Amino acid sequence: MSTGRNAIYRRKVNSPLLAYKSDVTSQCGEDGIIEHVCKVIEPANRYCIEFGAWDGKHFSNCYNLLANAGWEGLMIEANTEKYAQLEVTYAGNPRVKTLNRYVDLEGANTLDNILTEAGAPTEPGVLSIDIDGNDYHVFESLNEHHPELVIVEFNPTVPNDVIFVQEPSFEVNHGCSLLALIMLGREKGYELAVATYWNAFLVRKDKFPRLKITDNSISALYAPVQDG
Repeated sequence: MSTGRNAIYRRKVNSPLLAYKSDVTSQCGEDGIIEHVCKVIEPANRYCIEFGAWDGKHFSNCYNLLANAGWEGLMIEANTEKYAQLEVTYAGNPRVKTLNRYVDLEGANTLDNILTEAGAPTEPGVLSIDIDGNDYHVFESLNEHHPELVIVEFNPTVPNDVIFVQEPSFEVNHGCSLLALIMLGREKGYELAVATYWNAFLVRKDKFPRLKITDNSISALYAPVQDG
């Protein structure tokens, strides 16, 4: 192991769901964990949502569900060039709806409003939030839809005992700490099930007991990066 100044160390965690890590198009093993969690919690609606979807495949947490598991879903992308690629990715899949929209924190383009317009179920199986900044605030703004599994990006450089949330601005890309997400999740009826390098998996409390996780404290499930 390198002992240089910029080496990254991670202490061991006792997170049973990490054993299911595998990637189809996800970046840090999320695909395998999503597949296992959904098998256990059995979502009422096999419907997933992803925004900031790019081409619908690159580092996507929903592509495997949509392309290989028969799920329905909504893929949202604001960039017109990326959206054109997104349309191509799902051109032959009638179970997938694509939207060229920008998710905002208020007004007509809130996530709740967009989901309602798109006809998404109020209890979708999976919601993936990965927008490199305002992830916390978008999750906080969601009040009319209640996904069974929410995957939210956090800032992995923030220590486990720090509550940090960037200002609600799309001009800032500092994100939030895992602890802040855990606290918000509990307020909204979710429990932390596992965390990959920078994604928190929050399972709705009514389904969480099915996972039989005996200790979901932040120290048991995640060790933040540290500069050596």
